[in-house]
Amino acid sequence: MRPQRTARPAAGRADGKRPATALLGTAWQAASLLLGYPDEELLARRPLLRRAAAEVPPPVGGPLTAFLDHLDATPQGVLAADYVATFDHRKRCCLYLTYYAHGDTRKRGMALLGFKETYRASGLVLDDGELPDHLSVVLEFGAAVPDEGLRLLTEHRAGLELLRLALTDAGSPWAAVLDAVSATLPPLTGDTRKAVARLAAEGPPEEEVGLTPYGGLTPTGGGPVFLPDPVIGATR
Repeated sequence: MRPQRTARPAAGRADGKRPATALLGTAWQAASLLLGYPDEELLARRPLLRRAAAEVPPPVGGPLTAFLDHLDATPQGVLAADYVATFDHRKRCCLYLTYYAHGDTRKRGMALLGFKETYRASGLVLDDGELPDHLSVVLEFGAAVPDEGLRLLTEHRAGLELLRLALTDAGSPWAAVLDAVSATLPPLTGDTRKAVARLAAEGPPEEEVGLTPYGGLTPTGGGPVFLPDPVIGATR
């Protein structure tokens, strides 16, 4: 799947109401865009994103609108510097979902492969420049294939909630976007709450082991292959 960052109008019904799946897709597509680097292209889409936020239920649309207000009130240079400081330099604010559960271990490589196979099974091919567990990619996939998107987000709910809490604790405006995403998901269960608490206390696994080559990553000189640190610069 090559993320094109295009908001899709959802089909309506004869009674004028939007189907629940269409509203879910609208919310996830908007959140996917808003979690991207705040460049001129994103800022130019603010009117469209405001219309999308107005279409979804208030628990979802309210936080999206609040973040759009922040975009309106903040110079682009400040937004860009804050984005880099938040997502490039804080591992607890990592946008790669498998990092929370697996860190830089062999299991993370297998989890990434699972994401890629899910996309392929749905007829979508990921751009080689993207890791498949980046939250913006997962949300855009979910906007196109809601059932599978919901499954991926639910399976990685603990990491998603840890990201939301980390952004909230840091006073980051991007916490509002995570609040909106969380509001689209089922309530947390006891097991998920325990997993969030464990991740908050321990963090992701830190053991670095050789990984089977994944995607475009190929070994040089026959040594082990390591996944890159969770930084966003390569995905802008």
